[in-house]
Amino acid sequence: MTETKRQRVVIAGGGTAGWMAAAAFTRTLGRQVDVTLIESSEIGTVGVGEATIPTLVFFHKLLKVNEQEFMAATNATFKLGINFENWKDLEHAYLHAFGVTGKDCWAAGFQHFWMRGLKEGLSSDFGDYCLERKAAEAGRFAHLPNNGLNYAYHIDATRYAAFLRELAEKEGLTRIDAKIEDVTVREQDGFIESLTLDNGQVVEGDIFLDCTGFRGLLIEKALHTGYEDWSHWLPNDSAVAVQTESVDDPIPYTRCIAHDAGWQWRIPLQHRVGNGLVYCSNYLSDEAAIDKLLSNIEGKPLNEPRVIHFRTGRRRKQWNRNCIALGLASGFLEPLESTSIHLIQQGIVRLLRMFPVDGVIEEDVNEFNAQADFDIEHIRDFIILHYHVTNRTDTPFWRHCRQMDVPASLRHRIDLFKKTGRVFREGSELFDDSWQQVMIGQGLMPESYHPIVDSMSREELEGLLTQIRTQIDRTVDKLPKHQDYLSRFGQ
Repeated sequence: MTETKRQRVVIAGGGTAGWMAAAAFTRTLGRQVDVTLIESSEIGTVGVGEATIPTLVFFHKLLKVNEQEFMAATNATFKLGINFENWKDLEHAYLHAFGVTGKDCWAAGFQHFWMRGLKEGLSSDFGDYCLERKAAEAGRFAHLPNNGLNYAYHIDATRYAAFLRELAEKEGLTRIDAKIEDVTVREQDGFIESLTLDNGQVVEGDIFLDCTGFRGLLIEKALHTGYEDWSHWLPNDSAVAVQTESVDDPIPYTRCIAHDAGWQWRIPLQHRVGNGLVYCSNYLSDEAAIDKLLSNIEGKPLNEPRVIHFRTGRRRKQWNRNCIALGLASGFLEPLESTSIHLIQQGIVRLLRMFPVDGVIEEDVNEFNAQADFDIEHIRDFIILHYHVTNRTDTPFWRHCRQMDVPASLRHRIDLFKKTGRVFREGSELFDDSWQQVMIGQGLMPESYHPIVDSMSREELEGLLTQIRTQIDRTVDKLPKHQDYLSRFGQ
């Protein structure tokens, strides 16, 4: 029996993307691959992606990460959702929670029952029927049996990279502290052959992961893959970030506060708060954005505000030749729904499933790229939804977002929900219950509901709605305060 050659995986760049990939490959395919990561301690990382979604919990289970050790190392807090303030209207807020709202039946989602209840004066706010939302609003959290409470984390991204680095190095990863000066591409097939570093070292590999951020040193500068610009749908192109001291106990949700030309985030960690302002430079200058952010923070700033410019979109191929782009090198969607780390892990897990043990296969590359396109396009549509479906017309930015054309795929979802109240999950797309939460939260109300709802008597419907709310309220009442639970679990 011929022994399979160990594949040489070279990761260009560290940061969240590089070290997530390093930890995943060394802890799952460590016997089949040799992993080398190249990063320069002189080059900083963007490192503001500090809010996550529940898929990270399962990624950590794949890597056999101890949750308490991870939370202590990253000063993490628990996250149950995102509170959207001033998005539908000024002074209006709703919480997009990670859980399922109500109870569906085989023919119709819960929103149909809720709509009839609303018509007959039986329903309260849509979010009252979601456990995660009620727990978040009450500032409570605990692990429940059978994943009874869906959650994610707020993390210190820099500490997270350091935590993953330690895991990967224990598994035998080789780290080289150097800058990449040149990329050698083979003439015969266009594959990357090696990287030349500023210390003179040449690193050869079979598979190269581009985690070099917006620069895309491998996927773009060497392979000229191309970039698809989505700024006509997502016009924000800048962000300014600053960290502040904590002035109160951390809440178990992210705050997304819309402003005149974009939105502001507040992400509570155990030891500080991450703050940022996302904006469109056509409507707000960098200087004005810094002033706006600093005038809307709580607590003393811990660092100087840092401005980041970006262009929303994606590489035309995530996998090109023997190079796979991860993180910012693969494209960028603003962090409105905290999907940046999710897209990194999706790329990693997808590559692990299709790993080219015997060389790159075109069919794998095509399938990988098709799945990657599917993932990011659906997330793109979901983010556009927040901007386009709004009552706000008070500033040029919001008038533009409300009036702009949107992708046909999103237009279909909006029209279908408006006319029928129906939402269908397509394939393995990320968001499910989230669509109706956000559409209703943004003010899009269905014009009708499914006729199967009328098979229930008024008394039966009232009983169903009351039962769901009562069960949720009883569960929330038994949960400890988020800070109390953190003190016992995550410190």
